[in-house]
Amino acid sequence: MTASATRWAGVPADRRRDERRRMLLDAAFRLFGEEGEPALAVRAVCREAGLHTRYFYENFADTGELLAALYDQQATALGEVMAGAIEEGGSSPSARTRAGIRGVLQYISDDPRRGRVLFAEARGNAVLAERRRAAQTGLLEGLIAMSSPELPAVIAATMFTGAMAELAQQWSDGRLGNDLDAVTDIAVELSLALHDTAARRITR
Repeated sequence: MTASATRWAGVPADRRRDERRRMLLDAAFRLFGEEGEPALAVRAVCREAGLHTRYFYENFADTGELLAALYDQQATALGEVMAGAIEEGGSSPSARTRAGIRGVLQYISDDPRRGRVLFAEARGNAVLAERRRAAQTGLLEGLIAMSSPELPAVIAATMFTGAMAELAQQWSDGRLGNDLDAVTDIAVELSLALHDTAARRITR
């Protein structure tokens, strides 16, 4: 019996497939996160994961589908981190905004490869660009649902969503320095000013 066969002996088929999918995603994260899109070839991913290429096609049609799954995995994790940070941030808009912004930037800082998947590489890749637009739309719709459907609030939410994506990308690229607290303070101040301006226009 081969080492590969021994590894999966006695493991139900659905669990074997889930485990191999996780191994492929982990391998793709390491390769893409460290070397970028050119490193994400089927054979390279399988070699990194220690799996035969047939297991790649058991889970993904091509590297585009793998990359989409990788983005979704990281975006889901980021969303959970941000939601948890906001929930722990307290009840005031200022505290919740600070917690959310800091949570996003800290998530990227903890492993810069996350930023590369979620932000830095998204502009030049059609799969990632599409996923990124969908993620921003989802965030925008969530912000509108929590605030107001009136035009000033919608515009403010739209601007905040775009600004946060750019802020995260610039932070990921290292263009904003390395002082997380300073960047967070400025971002919060500007975000609250935008929110307050929208609120004043609604109450006129």
